[in-house]
Amino acid sequence: MTWIECDIDQLEAIRAIFNEAIETSTALYDYQPRSQKTMQAWWAAKKAGGYPVIGVLGDTGDLMGFASYGPFRAFPAYKYTVEHSVYVDRHYRGRGLGRQLLERAILSAESQGYHAMIGVIDAENQASIALHENLGFQRCGEMREVGFKFGRWLNLVIYQKLLNGPVAPVDG
Repeated sequence: MTWIECDIDQLEAIRAIFNEAIETSTALYDYQPRSQKTMQAWWAAKKAGGYPVIGVLGDTGDLMGFASYGPFRAFPAYKYTVEHSVYVDRHYRGRGLGRQLLERAILSAESQGYHAMIGVIDAENQASIALHENLGFQRCGEMREVGFKFGRWLNLVIYQKLLNGPVAPVDG
């Protein structure tokens, strides 16, 4: 395995991982696979905001999974809070990569001076909930029936981890 900060060369592999999750799971509450244009906008927003996309490559150079984070909400007072996402290619699940990716995302966010990391998880995703709890995230809320996918209502749970930053927060 090789850990990388993804670049534009991994964008198509990232899109494939996203699209598999959209089509087969409630990890993403999207209905339609993401287009290349949508992914280019996603990539541009990550780069413009200084948000890394952390990846892990297999021995053959395949992207096994990735993690990233971005703004929690679009209001200035949330500037020290990020919301993260972690996705592992279906061929590589069950190997502990999700944990390693999330650990690296946490360290990266702390190094950038963020104070809180938020995870928004489908309430039935017990593996993701256990992962977050094992890494010190605390459940801080549930939103009932806020999504509808695969013919049923979906609940979200919200998890939070306080980080070590920033050293000297400021208003404005």
